[in-house]
Amino acid sequence: MKTMMKYSMAVLALAGMLWAGGNIAAATKANPPKPYPLETCAVTGEKLGGMGKPYVFTHEGREIKLCCKGCLKEFNKNTAKYIKKLEEAEKKSPQKTR
Repeated sequence: MKTMMKYSMAVLALAGMLWAGGNIAAATKANPPKPYPLETCAVTGEKLGGMGKPYVFTHEGREIKLCCKGCLKEFNKNTAKYIKKLEEAEKKSPQKTR
């Protein structure tokens, strides 16, 4: 009886995780991240793609592109500085898309 109860709880927990994951994916499709406005790394200023495939992630609803994953540490140390840089770039060319 205890084994059956453990299996039932595991199935319910898994079903809950799958349901929550589906809602997160749907929310992301409904509200895609704000596009990245630069053709260079937010941290180093290097042209994206010069060191291989850029490291791309979403930060607070905004797409961020870095020349490499190594720049992530610096981005996280001074996030406000780099977000301000992106906001200034958006003001200069608000119609810029990916």
